Amino acid sequence: MEPLFVRGSQLLWRMLCKERLCLRKFSATFLAAKLQPPLLSSPRASPCVWATAHPTAAGSLPGFHRGGLESQLAGHGAPRRFLTGSSFNMPPSAEFVARPVGISSMMKLPVQTSPEGLDAAFVGVPLDTGTSNRPGARFGPRHIRAESVLVKTCNPSTGAAPFHSLMVADIGDVNVNLYNLQDSCRQIREAYQKIVAAGCIPLTLGGDHTITYPILQAVAEKHGPVGLVHVDAHTDTGDTALGEKIQHGTPFRRCVDEGLLDCKRVVQIGIRGSSYTPDPYKYCRDQGFRVVLAEDCWLKSLVPLMGEVRKQMGDKAIYISFDIDGLDPAYAPGTGAPEIAGLTPAQALEIIRGCKGLNIVGCDLVEIAPIYDASGNTALMGAYLLFEMLCALPRVKTM
Repeated sequence: MEPLFVRGSQLLWRMLCKERLCLRKFSATFLAAKLQPPLLSSPRASPCVWATAHPTAAGSLPGFHRGGLESQLAGHGAPRRFLTGSSFNMPPSAEFVARPVGISSMMKLPVQTSPEGLDAAFVGVPLDTGTSNRPGARFGPRHIRAESVLVKTCNPSTGAAPFHSLMVADIGDVNVNLYNLQDSCRQIREAYQKIVAAGCIPLTLGGDHTITYPILQAVAEKHGPVGLVHVDAHTDTGDTALGEKIQHGTPFRRCVDEGLLDCKRVVQIGIRGSSYTPDPYKYCRDQGFRVVLAEDCWLKSLVPLMGEVRKQMGDKAIYISFDIDGLDPAYAPGTGAPEIAGLTPAQALEIIRGCKGLNIVGCDLVEIAPIYDASGNTALMGAYLLFEMLCALPRVKTM
């Protein structure tokens, strides 16, 4: 594949020759445009600015999409189409644009307010009023986005090239009611009903695990009961706490109650920790869930397990829900309810990559509470895991 910088340089040179501009005049045109910083976050921003000032010449160039350019992003609106002939959004390369530059969107992707026209979208749900121990997950989406500047566009380990395969953007955050958990669930459900109705696969930045319940309400409304690959230290199938049925320890109990899950296609991986009863997993197994304890994962590859999971899930719709406390707190300390002796990052990759080929209709990464991890490593882990989820989606090509 021809290097991006070579094609970009050739295209820019053709533009300058067409308009008879010298580099000095081009630079003056560029500076005079006075565009907002988000437009400068693309490695191809300079040609975009030139084309804005010289639309007639630019319109004659192959790969130039006038409609895409005219709907360029200034923090909102339709996603930008770049001038390489690609019809997909492409995160900028740090070879051309400094990582601290621009709006802090997921992977510095364009931001738009609607899922229309997208195959997949990153969406934040900054809610943590369902937490039972340490709060702070409301800041998870913001910090995951900030750390995501280190994530690049291709996955050499798997060959996945999601940004050459799917139209992806960051569609911002769902508005939530921090003073009313039930109302927040309504707001989340209604927001996700619009996302899935548009044919867009949501990749969610949480938020505490309460949010998965209203998300699955919306997902199951379209797809019917879904299979579930759930990575967590806890089963999150409690019934009530302090008299409340909705909180981050109960989402999958509520999902079972409402028939949102295909219980014979639910697997929970990384489960561990102390409990209030001798057999805390009885409810899950009674429903037909497969519970894989963390101790059964110690010191081994999970590739064989995921081969079994793929057979169990079949070709029907599945959802991936990844609680960061599924990982050992040595790797991900920034969370509200850490449990020792958890999974490793390598095992996390094996789980997510093992879902490739399945009919994934949604994913979430929850329970990152940045205040408990001054290094930012937990949020960085979350950003990479969300990228791996994107790479595992249907229709993502390999290169």
